[in-house]
Amino acid sequence: MRIALGADHAGYPIKEAVRHLLDDLGVPYDDVGTFSPDPVDYPDFAARVAEGVSSGAYDRGILVCGTGIGMAMAANKDPRVRAAPVVDPDTARVSRAHNDANVLALGARTTPAAVALEIVKAFLDTPFEGGRHQRRLDKIAGLEARPRTGGTR
Repeated sequence: MRIALGADHAGYPIKEAVRHLLDDLGVPYDDVGTFSPDPVDYPDFAARVAEGVSSGAYDRGILVCGTGIGMAMAANKDPRVRAAPVVDPDTARVSRAHNDANVLALGARTTPAAVALEIVKAFLDTPFEGGRHQRRLDKIAGLEARPRTGGTR
């Protein structure tokens, strides 16, 4: 498994802890930045990770910002990305087992570092269950393929 790892300035400290965890676990990764706590824009790093996962260069991605929400929203603009903002190891397991999440989004301001590392372990260790869950992912893919009409109110 190969991981793309990215963060904005708020997520930088947790990203560094995740980087060390991946080193300890022997999981190959590429760190796409940021490389300091200097202010940056999270969509830039979400796009780098999403593009890498979408292209198949990476099996999964891990993103960190203040809450994980902005990173997930930005990464999910790619139709081949299923980014989940996760708050605990249980939701990490379900995001993988039921939703085949391929990008994990963590919140550095909302999740203690020790919990974030447990979330990463759960995300990496949990396989997709398939079965009835695949049918639901197929429906999500169908929604993405629908033409946009602007809707009604």
